[in-house]
Amino acid sequence: MPTSEILKNADFRLISEFAQPDAKKRLSLGEALSGAAAYNIYRNALGQIILDPVKAVPVSEIWLYENPQALASVKRGLRESAEGKSVYRGSFAKHAKE
Repeated sequence: MPTSEILKNADFRLISEFAQPDAKKRLSLGEALSGAAAYNIYRNALGQIILDPVKAVPVSEIWLYENPQALASVKRGLRESAEGKSVYRGSFAKHAKE
């Protein structure tokens, strides 16, 4: 996997110096963790490790991420809405099924 797909910001800061694993090869990452529930872990040939925070996508929504055209359309719509390019079409409440 190309580094550019993993490393989204090269502005690293030292969190802890000379951290050593315990007998079971565990490291305490306490203050280094940003609150994510899960991480992808990458290691290069030099032994450097990157923890990439990830979130799970519900199976019922994964189709969007597997369909590049649909995802691009959603992103375009969100961008246009943020730019004020949306048009109010009234309420669609009468079409909701409860």
